[in-house]
Amino acid sequence: MTSNTARRTLSLAWQSWISNDLDPHGPGWLQWLLTLLFCAVVALCLTVLGVALNAIDGSSIWQRPDLWLRWFGKNLVVSCVIGLLIHTMFVLLIPAIGKARIRGWSETGRTLFFGGVPLAGVAIGWPTGFWLVRRDADDWLARVDGDVVVGILLMSLLFSFVFFQIFSARSRQVVAERRALEAQLKLLQAQMEPHFLFNTLAGVQTLIDTEPDRAKRMLESFTDYLRATVGSLRTEDSTLAAELALADAYLALMRERMEDRLRYTVQADEGLQHARLPALMLQPLVENAIQHGLEPKVEGGTVRIGARRDGDALLVEVCDDGRGPEAPPRRGGHGVALDNLRQRLRGRWGDAASLTLAPAAPGTRATLRIPLEANETR
Repeated sequence: MTSNTARRTLSLAWQSWISNDLDPHGPGWLQWLLTLLFCAVVALCLTVLGVALNAIDGSSIWQRPDLWLRWFGKNLVVSCVIGLLIHTMFVLLIPAIGKARIRGWSETGRTLFFGGVPLAGVAIGWPTGFWLVRRDADDWLARVDGDVVVGILLMSLLFSFVFFQIFSARSRQVVAERRALEAQLKLLQAQMEPHFLFNTLAGVQTLIDTEPDRAKRMLESFTDYLRATVGSLRTEDSTLAAELALADAYLALMRERMEDRLRYTVQADEGLQHARLPALMLQPLVENAIQHGLEPKVEGGTVRIGARRDGDALLVEVCDDGRGPEAPPRRGGHGVALDNLRQRLRGRWGDAASLTLAPAAPGTRATLRIPLEANETR
């Protein structure tokens, strides 16, 4: 792994760790390591605060490295118990509830969930961790009065509240940046082929007098395509069923224009209709298959769209038997569209999602791989 790749992996892992809307990035152990590092920082802050409070009476505790290490060790144990407990609770609860469902909650519901879990972790983890650092639990219970317990609990809750606010602010920033990127790329994507709309309307106008039935079918397909496209532009996330419906509407329209030069099939494994993916993620791949693969061929060809499960991922393939990826590009090429899609995938899932283009002998195969969430299939 190169240094640039390592830095990007760490950056994406940190963003996914601090933001509740991003899927975990990098190896599974990296998220736990970030939790432990955060616990170490919290333990250091608590140690400095404890030393400062005890040094108010003028004692020389600042010059006692042994006390620093002992207090830091105890704070580290307590912080790790709380941090790992909170991490475990999120790991268990988020898949059980489902990220798609959590994203659909109101801001109040999300705040209660993502604020309540850490508070519950502090309430359970603090006495557990404090008990672990005491050699004699009975002696500890005898010497710690109620005021001390209440004070430490209030301090722990205060720290929890402060860090929750920091995490929430950073999470909102990450989500806002991602949504801004999504909106920008979707806008660019919607503007890539503006002549397609005018060509379609011109084709309908030409056929009205000579072939009215065909003009009617083309206009109906065009209406279905516009309806599906407008719906996708209004949402950040879509479903596989909606994306396939949009692709089917587009291909039906193109078949009216290309007639017997175009054939297509759309297939998906049962139970994947509710699988979520970014809106307008599939459409550019279908457009590329037509524009760069089949339209330049006099005899046309076939487009095949397939969706299936591969372990914990959704695989969507768009295959055509056209000119192939090595053929000269048309109208500036399709590299911009593919780069936009890869940026959207990277901003959402990092290296866990991918888009690849390969020869299909004959033609081209575009493969989209997106992580599946536990509650997305029925």
